[in-house]
Amino acid sequence: PLCPQWPYCRKRCSYCNFNTYVVPAVDEAAVRACLVQEAHTLLHLSQVCSITSVFFGGGTPSLASPHTIAAVLEAVAGAAHLPTSAEVTLEANPSSTDTSRLTGFRAAGVNRLSIGVQVRGALPCGPAAHRDPTVTTLSPQSLDDAELRLLGREHTAAEARKAVEAAQGLFPGRTSIDLMFGLPGQSRDAWAQGLEAALGLCDDHISLYQLTLERGTALAAQVRAGTLPLPPQDLLADMYQTARTVLVAAGFRHYEVSNFARKGALSNHNLSYWRAEQYIGVGPGAHGRFVPRGEGSCSREARVQTPEPVAWMREVQSQGHGTRSWVVLSPLEQLEELLTLGLRTDEGVTHERWGHFSPQLSLQAVFGVPGEARALQEQGWLLLDSSGLRCTWAGLAVLDSLLPDLLCQLQRR
Repeated sequence: PLCPQWPYCRKRCSYCNFNTYVVPAVDEAAVRACLVQEAHTLLHLSQVCSITSVFFGGGTPSLASPHTIAAVLEAVAGAAHLPTSAEVTLEANPSSTDTSRLTGFRAAGVNRLSIGVQVRGALPCGPAAHRDPTVTTLSPQSLDDAELRLLGREHTAAEARKAVEAAQGLFPGRTSIDLMFGLPGQSRDAWAQGLEAALGLCDDHISLYQLTLERGTALAAQVRAGTLPLPPQDLLADMYQTARTVLVAAGFRHYEVSNFARKGALSNHNLSYWRAEQYIGVGPGAHGRFVPRGEGSCSREARVQTPEPVAWMREVQSQGHGTRSWVVLSPLEQLEELLTLGLRTDEGVTHERWGHFSPQLSLQAVFGVPGEARALQEQGWLLLDSSGLRCTWAGLAVLDSLLPDLLCQLQRR
């Protein structure tokens, strides 16, 4: 997977602490040239020779022109194998995605659209830490004008609905919407109504995210000051369980903690992250995990690109890439990431995938012996069988509370 980042937005949302920038003007030609150059450089530095997905995140990548999207894809195809079946995702904002613009993105190579929409009681969350390739993604929105104002969005609910309709027309079966719950003042009934509205809009792929208050954001300051009340924890848990029940009853597969798909519309790009595959981050603040060319299979590096766009461009122009830091992950760190990410999915960590990272020590040898994992199995949270290690339906909802014990058991081995 390749993850190009477009760091610019027209306006910063009240809940956002992503690496985004609001500037008077963007030199798109310069940014495009640097994205192309860095993608080319990092692909040649890595052992990655085939790209199965590309995910344009941000920021608001729909503010970039289709020409920029096409140029990056051409660079990828020139440096590695980019099959016609590759998933290409673009995150998009309803205010920058009219039908003609979406048509331009599709012509440029985008084939999947992910839209953040806030239906009443539900708030679409932004760019998956890593989103789909060849897909267009609309960043966090709402279908309720009052919630949109609370979130600091610049578009209206009507624009959000129109964007989803246009996306489904251009990307049939490959449209995803993001919903966020746990907004200040949000009730159980409002959330349930929001889910029904979402199902009426999009029936392919839905992602759910609980609102997280990040330090330094306007929304966090309002909550701290007592002007906005957050729902209590038991209500948040109830909202999540309600959503799971409603979506599964509607025919969705709950294939990852926050993600639900129907009719095979899973996000292959995001699955690659949860399966701990190599990926290359391109652009300001992008993250990556890959094995450098010429190195052994245990020397996977964690890379972070320079976050500030002007500094990043200066570094790309001078040295071909803007990597700010990189560290070699130890075998234990790689297994910790595999466990933490893999257990987020309904398939869990398979024996085959574990064996790729740990050929000498099997899943059974680590978690099939007396210890925390066995206790969690006995309590009905975890399963270890011929398929691998995975959470039960109940365990998936409380994964964060299970991981510390599992990581402790892993570290003792």
